[in-house]
Amino acid sequence: MRDISTHLAQWYARGEDFALATVVRTWRSSPRMPGASMAVSTSGEVVGSVSGGCIEGALYEIAQEVLADGKSRVEVFSVSDDDAIGVGLTCGGTIEVFVRAVTRDFTDFGVVCERIEADAPVAVVTEVRPGAAARHAVVGDGHSGDLQATAGYSGDLRATAAEVAEVRRAMETGESVAFVAPAGTLVASEHDVLVEIFAPLPRMYVFGAIDFAAAMCTLGAFAGYRVSVVDARPVFATRARFPAAHDVVVMWPHKFLETAPIDGRTVLAVLTHDEKFDIPLLEVALRSDAAYVGAMGSRSTHERRVALLKECGVTDDELARLHSPIGLDLGARTPEETAVSILAEMTKTLRNASGLELRELHGPIHPPPQENPAFATRVV
Repeated sequence: MRDISTHLAQWYARGEDFALATVVRTWRSSPRMPGASMAVSTSGEVVGSVSGGCIEGALYEIAQEVLADGKSRVEVFSVSDDDAIGVGLTCGGTIEVFVRAVTRDFTDFGVVCERIEADAPVAVVTEVRPGAAARHAVVGDGHSGDLQATAGYSGDLRATAAEVAEVRRAMETGESVAFVAPAGTLVASEHDVLVEIFAPLPRMYVFGAIDFAAAMCTLGAFAGYRVSVVDARPVFATRARFPAAHDVVVMWPHKFLETAPIDGRTVLAVLTHDEKFDIPLLEVALRSDAAYVGAMGSRSTHERRVALLKECGVTDDELARLHSPIGLDLGARTPEETAVSILAEMTKTLRNASGLELRELHGPIHPPPQENPAFATRVV
Protein backbone atom coordinates (compact mmCIF):
# COMPACT_ATOMS: atom_id res chain seq x y z
CA MET A 1 0.00 0.00 0.00
CA ARG A 2 2.97 2.31 0.50
CA ASP A 3 3.22 3.12 -3.21
CA ILE A 4 -0.38 4.38 -3.34
CA SER A 5 -0.64 5.87 0.17
CA THR A 6 -0.40 9.46 -1.08
CA HIS A 7 -3.51 8.99 -3.25
CA LEU A 8 -5.34 7.20 -0.46
CA ALA A 9 -4.52 9.98 2.00
CA GLN A 10 -5.98 12.52 -0.40
CA TRP A 11 -9.20 10.52 -0.81
CA TYR A 12 -9.50 10.02 2.93
CA ALA A 13 -8.84 13.70 3.67
CA ARG A 14 -11.66 14.82 1.41
CA GLY A 15 -14.04 12.23 2.82
CA GLU A 16 -14.17 9.95 -0.21
CA ASP A 17 -14.64 6.26 0.60
CA PHE A 18 -12.71 3.66 -1.33
CA ALA A 19 -12.31 -0.08 -1.65
CA LEU A 20 -8.83 -1.46 -0.96
CA ALA A 21 -7.82 -4.77 -2.52
CA THR A 22 -4.71 -6.41 -1.04
CA VAL A 23 -2.88 -9.59 -1.99
CA VAL A 24 -2.86 -11.81 1.12
CA ARG A 25 -1.56 -15.14 -0.21
CA THR A 26 0.08 -16.44 -3.37
CA TRP A 27 0.95 -19.91 -4.65
CA ARG A 28 3.35 -20.89 -7.42
CA SER A 29 4.17 -18.12 -9.90
CA SER A 30 2.53 -14.83 -9.00
CA PRO A 31 3.38 -11.41 -10.49
CA ARG A 32 2.99 -9.54 -7.16
CA MET A 33 3.83 -10.44 -3.58
CA PRO A 34 1.52 -10.31 -0.54
CA GLY A 35 0.86 -6.69 0.39
CA ALA A 36 0.46 -5.43 -3.17
CA SER A 37 -2.62 -3.22 -3.25
CA MET A 38 -5.10 -1.61 -5.61
CA ALA A 39 -7.76 0.91 -4.62
CA VAL A 40 -10.98 2.07 -6.25
CA SER A 41 -12.66 5.29 -5.07
CA THR A 42 -16.39 5.97 -5.05
CA SER A 43 -15.82 8.27 -8.03
CA GLY A 44 -14.33 5.35 -9.99
CA GLU A 45 -10.67 6.36 -9.87
CA VAL A 46 -8.18 3.49 -9.68
CA VAL A 47 -4.64 3.46 -8.27
CA GLY A 48 -2.22 0.58 -7.73
CA SER A 49 -2.07 -2.99 -8.97
CA VAL A 50 -2.28 -6.48 -7.48
CA SER A 51 -1.27 -8.63 -10.44
CA GLY A 52 0.52 -6.49 -12.97
CA GLY A 53 -2.68 -6.13 -15.01
CA CYS A 54 -4.00 -9.70 -14.99
CA ILE A 55 -7.07 -9.47 -12.77
CA GLU A 56 -7.52 -5.74 -12.17
CA GLY A 57 -10.65 -5.61 -14.37
CA ALA A 58 -12.40 -8.26 -12.31
CA LEU A 59 -11.32 -6.66 -9.04
CA TYR A 60 -12.69 -3.30 -10.18
CA GLU A 61 -16.17 -4.84 -10.37
CA ILE A 62 -15.73 -6.53 -6.98
CA ALA A 63 -14.57 -3.23 -5.47
CA GLN A 64 -17.75 -1.57 -6.71
CA GLU A 65 -19.79 -4.24 -4.93
CA VAL A 66 -17.82 -3.75 -1.70
CA LEU A 67 -18.39 -0.01 -1.87
CA ALA A 68 -22.10 -0.58 -2.41
CA ASP A 69 -22.72 -2.85 0.60
CA GLY A 70 -19.64 -2.26 2.80
CA LYS A 71 -18.98 -5.99 3.17
CA SER A 72 -15.48 -7.38 2.76
CA ARG A 73 -14.72 -10.16 0.30
CA VAL A 74 -11.94 -12.69 -0.26
CA GLU A 75 -11.41 -13.65 -3.90
CA VAL A 76 -9.15 -16.42 -5.16
CA PHE A 77 -7.96 -16.49 -8.76
CA SER A 78 -6.12 -19.49 -10.19
CA VAL A 79 -4.73 -20.26 -13.60
CA SER A 80 -6.55 -23.59 -13.44
CA ASP A 81 -9.94 -21.87 -13.17
CA ASP A 82 -11.85 -20.89 -16.28
CA ASP A 83 -12.89 -17.66 -14.60
CA ALA A 84 -9.30 -16.77 -13.83
CA ILE A 85 -8.23 -17.40 -17.42
CA GLY A 86 -11.16 -15.27 -18.48
CA VAL A 87 -9.89 -12.29 -16.48
CA GLY A 88 -6.36 -12.77 -17.76
CA LEU A 89 -4.39 -14.66 -15.08
CA THR A 90 -2.51 -16.65 -17.70
CA CYS A 91 0.87 -16.11 -16.05
CA GLY A 92 0.36 -19.09 -13.77
CA GLY A 93 -0.15 -19.61 -10.07
CA THR A 94 -2.90 -18.66 -7.65
CA ILE A 95 -3.55 -15.35 -5.95
CA GLU A 96 -5.83 -14.60 -2.98
CA VAL A 97 -7.06 -11.02 -2.62
CA PHE A 98 -8.83 -9.41 0.33
CA VAL A 99 -11.12 -6.53 -0.63
CA ARG A 100 -12.50 -4.21 2.04
CA ALA A 101 -14.06 -0.77 2.24
CA VAL A 102 -12.14 2.06 3.88
CA THR A 103 -14.49 4.72 5.20
CA ARG A 104 -14.40 7.49 7.77
CA ASP A 105 -15.18 4.80 10.36
CA PHE A 106 -11.51 3.80 10.07
CA THR A 107 -10.61 6.82 12.14
CA ASP A 108 -6.87 6.12 12.29
CA PHE A 109 -6.26 5.64 8.58
CA GLY A 110 -4.98 9.20 8.41
CA VAL A 111 -2.42 8.33 11.09
CA VAL A 112 -1.25 5.37 9.00
CA CYS A 113 -0.72 7.57 5.94
CA GLU A 114 1.04 10.24 8.00
CA ARG A 115 3.49 7.72 9.44
CA ILE A 116 4.19 6.20 6.02
CA GLU A 117 4.81 9.69 4.60
CA ALA A 118 7.10 10.50 7.56
CA ASP A 119 9.02 7.23 7.01
CA ALA A 120 8.05 6.10 10.52
CA PRO A 121 7.26 2.45 11.33
CA VAL A 122 3.61 1.45 11.62
CA ALA A 123 1.60 -1.77 11.35
CA VAL A 124 -2.04 -2.26 10.37
CA VAL A 125 -3.83 -5.38 11.60
CA THR A 126 -7.06 -6.07 9.69
CA GLU A 127 -9.59 -8.78 10.43
CA VAL A 128 -10.07 -10.93 7.32
CA ARG A 129 -13.79 -11.48 7.72
CA PRO A 130 -15.69 -11.90 4.44
CA GLY A 131 -19.27 -10.67 4.52
CA ALA A 132 -18.68 -8.04 7.22
CA ALA A 133 -17.23 -4.57 7.47
CA ALA A 134 -13.48 -4.64 8.09
CA ARG A 135 -12.10 -3.97 11.58
CA HIS A 136 -8.59 -2.64 12.10
CA ALA A 137 -5.95 -1.99 14.72
CA VAL A 138 -3.03 0.38 14.14
CA VAL A 139 0.20 -0.36 16.00
CA GLY A 140 3.17 1.96 16.39
CA ASP A 141 6.73 1.13 17.34
CA GLY A 142 6.31 2.25 20.95
CA HIS A 143 8.64 5.21 20.57
CA SER A 144 6.23 7.93 19.46
CA GLY A 145 3.20 9.55 21.00
CA ASP A 146 0.75 9.66 18.12
CA LEU A 147 -0.76 6.28 19.05
CA GLN A 148 -2.11 5.34 22.45
CA ALA A 149 0.96 5.11 24.65
CA THR A 150 -0.39 2.55 27.12
CA ALA A 151 -1.30 -0.20 24.70
CA GLY A 152 0.34 1.13 21.56
CA TYR A 153 -2.66 0.65 19.31
CA SER A 154 -5.69 2.46 18.06
CA GLY A 155 -8.66 1.35 15.99
CA ASP A 156 -11.81 -0.69 16.42
CA LEU A 157 -10.13 -4.11 16.57
CA ARG A 158 -9.10 -4.42 20.22
CA ALA A 159 -5.69 -5.83 21.05
CA THR A 160 -4.13 -6.45 24.44
CA ALA A 161 -0.70 -5.17 25.43
CA ALA A 162 0.69 -8.68 24.93
CA GLU A 163 -0.82 -8.86 21.45
CA VAL A 164 0.59 -5.44 20.59
CA ALA A 165 4.00 -6.64 21.77
CA GLU A 166 3.67 -9.59 19.39
CA VAL A 167 3.03 -7.26 16.46
CA ARG A 168 5.98 -5.11 17.50
CA ARG A 169 8.16 -8.20 17.58
CA ALA A 170 7.26 -8.76 13.94
CA MET A 171 8.19 -5.14 13.24
CA GLU A 172 11.69 -5.56 14.66
CA THR A 173 13.01 -7.18 11.48
CA GLY A 174 12.94 -3.75 9.87
CA GLU A 175 11.33 -5.14 6.72
CA SER A 176 8.09 -4.00 5.11
CA VAL A 177 6.04 -7.18 4.88
CA ALA A 178 2.46 -8.43 4.71
CA PHE A 179 1.31 -11.79 6.03
CA VAL A 180 -1.77 -13.54 7.37
CA ALA A 181 -1.83 -14.70 11.00
CA PRO A 182 -4.31 -17.53 11.65
CA ALA A 183 -7.32 -16.91 13.86
CA GLY A 184 -6.50 -16.52 17.54
CA THR A 185 -2.71 -16.38 17.13
CA LEU A 186 -2.26 -12.62 17.15
CA VAL A 187 -5.40 -10.87 18.40
CA ALA A 188 -8.54 -12.17 20.06
CA SER A 189 -10.44 -12.79 16.87
CA GLU A 190 -12.20 -15.84 15.46
CA HIS A 191 -10.92 -14.86 12.03
CA ASP A 192 -7.54 -14.65 10.33
CA VAL A 193 -5.90 -11.24 10.42
CA LEU A 194 -3.88 -9.50 7.74
CA VAL A 195 -0.76 -7.86 9.18
CA GLU A 196 0.78 -5.11 7.06
CA ILE A 197 4.05 -3.73 8.40
CA PHE A 198 5.39 -0.52 6.92
CA ALA A 199 9.03 -0.11 7.91
CA PRO A 200 11.20 2.92 7.14
CA LEU A 201 12.61 2.87 3.63
CA PRO A 202 16.02 1.24 3.21
CA ARG A 203 18.80 3.81 2.94
CA MET A 204 20.99 4.55 -0.05
CA TYR A 205 23.99 6.78 0.52
CA VAL A 206 25.53 8.26 -2.63
CA PHE A 207 28.90 9.92 -2.16
CA GLY A 208 30.08 12.48 -4.70
CA ALA A 209 27.88 15.27 -6.11
CA ILE A 210 28.44 14.46 -9.79
CA ASP A 211 26.19 13.73 -12.77
CA PHE A 212 26.31 9.97 -12.10
CA ALA A 213 25.05 10.69 -8.58
CA ALA A 214 22.05 12.60 -9.94
CA ALA A 215 21.06 9.57 -12.02
CA MET A 216 21.54 7.29 -8.99
CA CYS A 217 19.24 9.52 -6.92
CA THR A 218 16.46 9.33 -9.48
CA LEU A 219 16.72 5.59 -9.92
CA GLY A 220 17.29 4.86 -6.23
CA ALA A 221 14.23 6.83 -5.13
CA PHE A 222 12.18 5.11 -7.84
CA ALA A 223 13.35 1.73 -6.56
CA GLY A 224 12.14 2.53 -3.04
CA TYR A 225 15.24 3.78 -1.22
CA ARG A 226 15.60 6.83 0.97
CA VAL A 227 18.47 8.47 -0.89
CA SER A 228 21.07 10.81 0.61
CA VAL A 229 23.76 12.57 -1.44
CA VAL A 230 26.89 13.48 0.51
CA ASP A 231 29.74 15.73 -0.62
CA ALA A 232 32.12 18.07 1.18
CA ARG A 233 31.81 20.74 -1.54
CA PRO A 234 28.84 23.07 -0.93
CA VAL A 235 28.96 24.51 -4.45
CA PHE A 236 28.12 21.08 -5.90
CA ALA A 237 25.99 19.50 -3.16
CA THR A 238 22.82 21.53 -3.70
CA ARG A 239 19.12 20.70 -3.71
CA ALA A 240 18.80 22.20 -7.20
CA ARG A 241 21.27 19.67 -8.61
CA PHE A 242 19.72 16.68 -6.83
CA PRO A 243 15.94 17.19 -6.72
CA ALA A 244 15.24 13.44 -6.49
CA ALA A 245 17.32 12.98 -3.31
CA HIS A 246 15.58 12.89 0.05
CA ASP A 247 18.60 14.54 1.69
CA VAL A 248 21.56 16.54 0.39
CA VAL A 249 24.36 16.71 2.96
CA VAL A 250 27.43 18.96 2.84
CA MET A 251 29.98 17.09 4.92
CA TRP A 252 33.17 15.10 4.57
CA PRO A 253 31.92 11.64 3.52
CA HIS A 254 33.77 9.61 6.16
CA LYS A 255 32.64 11.97 8.93
CA PHE A 256 29.05 11.60 7.77
CA LEU A 257 29.26 7.81 7.65
CA GLU A 258 30.73 7.56 11.15
CA THR A 259 27.39 8.66 12.64
CA ALA A 260 24.89 7.82 9.88
CA PRO A 261 22.29 5.05 10.48
CA ILE A 262 23.42 1.84 8.77
CA ASP A 263 21.82 -1.59 8.84
CA GLY A 264 21.66 -4.75 6.77
CA ARG A 265 19.52 -3.06 4.10
CA THR A 266 21.77 -0.02 3.57
CA VAL A 267 23.63 0.39 0.27
CA LEU A 268 26.57 2.72 -0.39
CA ALA A 269 27.72 4.04 -3.76
CA VAL A 270 31.09 5.82 -3.68
CA LEU A 271 31.26 7.86 -6.88
CA THR A 272 33.87 10.47 -5.93
CA HIS A 273 36.93 8.58 -7.33
CA ASP A 274 39.13 11.02 -5.42
CA GLU A 275 41.54 9.42 -2.95
CA LYS A 276 41.28 12.13 -0.34
CA PHE A 277 37.58 11.32 -0.07
CA ASP A 278 37.56 7.64 -1.04
CA ILE A 279 40.16 6.11 1.26
CA PRO A 280 38.90 7.36 4.65
CA LEU A 281 35.31 6.77 3.51
CA LEU A 282 35.88 3.19 2.35
CA GLU A 283 37.83 2.40 5.50
CA VAL A 284 34.68 3.20 7.49
CA ALA A 285 32.26 1.70 4.96
CA LEU A 286 33.93 -1.70 4.69
CA ARG A 287 33.79 -2.10 8.48
CA SER A 288 30.11 -1.14 8.68
CA ASP A 289 26.96 -3.28 8.56
CA ALA A 290 26.06 -2.03 5.08
CA ALA A 291 24.72 -4.69 2.73
CA TYR A 292 26.54 -3.28 -0.28
CA VAL A 293 29.60 -1.06 -0.75
CA GLY A 294 30.53 -0.09 -4.30
CA ALA A 295 33.16 2.33 -5.61
CA MET A 296 33.46 3.88 -9.06
CA GLY A 297 36.74 3.92 -10.95
CA SER A 298 38.90 2.07 -13.44
CA ARG A 299 40.69 -1.18 -12.70
CA SER A 300 43.95 0.68 -12.15
CA THR A 301 42.18 3.06 -9.75
CA HIS A 302 40.77 0.05 -7.93
CA GLU A 303 44.20 -1.55 -7.57
CA ARG A 304 45.67 1.65 -6.12
CA ARG A 305 42.70 1.98 -3.75
CA VAL A 306 43.19 -1.56 -2.50
CA ALA A 307 46.88 -0.91 -1.83
CA LEU A 308 46.12 2.26 0.10
CA LEU A 309 43.34 0.61 2.09
CA LYS A 310 45.70 -2.23 3.06
CA GLU A 311 48.16 0.36 4.32
CA CYS A 312 45.33 1.65 6.54
CA GLY A 313 44.89 -1.82 8.01
CA VAL A 314 41.82 -2.93 6.05
CA THR A 315 41.83 -6.74 5.96
CA ASP A 316 41.38 -9.02 2.97
CA ASP A 317 37.98 -10.13 4.27
CA GLU A 318 36.88 -6.51 4.52
CA LEU A 319 38.21 -5.76 1.03
CA ALA A 320 36.29 -8.72 -0.34
CA ARG A 321 33.08 -6.80 0.42
CA LEU A 322 34.06 -4.02 -2.00
CA HIS A 323 32.27 -3.99 -5.37
CA SER A 324 34.80 -2.26 -7.57
CA PRO A 325 34.80 -1.47 -10.40
CA ILE A 326 31.17 -0.77 -9.55
CA GLY A 327 28.15 -2.23 -11.34
CA LEU A 328 27.27 -5.12 -13.64
CA ASP A 329 28.56 -5.53 -17.18
CA LEU A 330 25.64 -4.03 -19.12
CA GLY A 331 27.70 -2.01 -21.55
CA ALA A 332 26.63 1.19 -19.78
CA ARG A 333 27.92 4.48 -21.15
CA THR A 334 25.71 7.33 -19.94
CA PRO A 335 25.13 8.31 -16.28
CA GLU A 336 21.61 6.90 -16.52
CA GLU A 337 22.78 3.57 -17.93
CA THR A 338 25.52 3.43 -15.31
CA ALA A 339 22.95 3.99 -12.57
CA VAL A 340 20.95 1.03 -13.91
CA SER A 341 24.11 -1.08 -13.82
CA ILE A 342 24.88 -0.09 -10.22
CA LEU A 343 21.31 -0.60 -8.97
CA ALA A 344 21.22 -4.00 -10.69
CA GLU A 345 24.36 -5.05 -8.81
CA MET A 346 22.91 -3.74 -5.54
CA THR A 347 19.71 -5.72 -6.07
CA LYS A 348 21.62 -8.85 -7.06
CA THR A 349 23.73 -8.60 -3.91
CA LEU A 350 20.87 -7.92 -1.51
CA ARG A 351 18.71 -10.69 -2.99
CA ASN A 352 21.63 -13.12 -3.25
CA ALA A 353 20.70 -13.68 -6.89
CA SER A 354 22.79 -14.97 -9.80
CA GLY A 355 22.53 -11.95 -12.07
CA LEU A 356 22.12 -14.28 -15.05
CA GLU A 357 19.50 -13.91 -17.75
CA LEU A 358 16.31 -15.66 -16.65
CA ARG A 359 16.25 -17.72 -19.84
CA GLU A 360 19.48 -19.39 -18.69
CA LEU A 361 17.86 -20.57 -15.46
CA HIS A 362 15.22 -23.12 -14.52
CA GLY A 363 12.52 -23.27 -11.87
CA PRO A 364 10.34 -20.50 -10.40
CA ILE A 365 11.21 -16.93 -11.36
CA HIS A 366 10.16 -15.68 -7.92
CA PRO A 367 11.27 -17.65 -4.85
CA PRO A 368 8.49 -18.50 -2.37
CA PRO A 369 7.95 -15.81 0.29
CA GLN A 370 9.76 -16.47 3.54
CA GLU A 371 7.78 -16.98 6.72
CA ASN A 372 7.91 -14.00 9.04
CA PRO A 373 10.55 -14.87 11.66
CA ALA A 374 8.43 -13.42 14.45
CA PHE A 375 5.97 -16.29 13.95
CA ALA A 376 8.37 -19.02 12.88
CA THR A 377 8.18 -20.84 16.21
CA ARG A 378 4.46 -20.42 16.82
CA VAL A 379 2.26 -23.51 16.92
CA VAL A 380 -0.89 -22.71 14.94
